[in-house]
Amino acid sequence: MPNIDPGLLSPQHAAILFAALGDPTRLSLLTTLSDGRRRSIASLCGGSDLTRQAITKHLGVLQQAGLVESIRVGRESHYGFRPDRVEAMRAYLDNVSRQWDDALGRLRALVEG
Repeated sequence: MPNIDPGLLSPQHAAILFAALGDPTRLSLLTTLSDGRRRSIASLCGGSDLTRQAITKHLGVLQQAGLVESIRVGRESHYGFRPDRVEAMRAYLDNVSRQWDDALGRLRALVEG
């Protein structure tokens, strides 16, 4: 997913981001990575019942959504959280909230007017 100005997040890109967060495992991985430390797949598997293959699959979805990025460190990939994507989601939700507030205000004015 390309870098997008948080104020310009399209509904299609928002849907991809929110769908990626709709899985408890992916949400848990993001929570783990949100401390700012990059981690290998092996370290993300530690203390989990999930296989490396399952973790890799979930990280792939998060990476496609732009919520994590990977860098090669020797023979391993290390994954890190991209907080800018969450900021883009927050800005999108703020915009939707403003639209609903405006619509409800117009409805109130119509009903009360």
